[in-house]
Amino acid sequence: MLAPGIIDLYIHKGQLVKTLSDNQKLNLIKLIHTIVWGIFAIAIFYICYAGIFDKVTALVWVCIIAVLLESVILLINKWRCPLTSLAHKYTDAHPIGFDIFIPQWLARHNKAIFTTIFIIGLCLIIWRTLSLIGDINE
Repeated sequence: MLAPGIIDLYIHKGQLVKTLSDNQKLNLIKLIHTIVWGIFAIAIFYICYAGIFDKVTALVWVCIIAVLLESVILLINKWRCPLTSLAHKYTDAHPIGFDIFIPQWLARHNKAIFTTIFIIGLCLIIWRTLSLIGDINE
């Protein structure tokens, strides 16, 4: 686990001190990965929420574009997060979810769960948008 005050421990007089152990590097990657994952999870749930409750805003479109860009990055990396590849360097143990602070069952089914929620939300957003365009043209 990362020690409290990691900034104090690893940034000294404006210089990054490169004394992190492999375990600390892995935990730092896991922390970053979890934060990024959380941001995308929130974005995907927000897209679905906006579609259900007809709250289509510019932020919804930003979230959709961000998720689509993330999908392109995953596709380019053979459906693997680049942070997972980076984390592989710092441990010999690679069970499902070794690179992120989420439950193993969620890590195992992550893509299926969030892809389904995203597609449902995206379909609802498209439906809402087309309905709005139809209302304007009438």
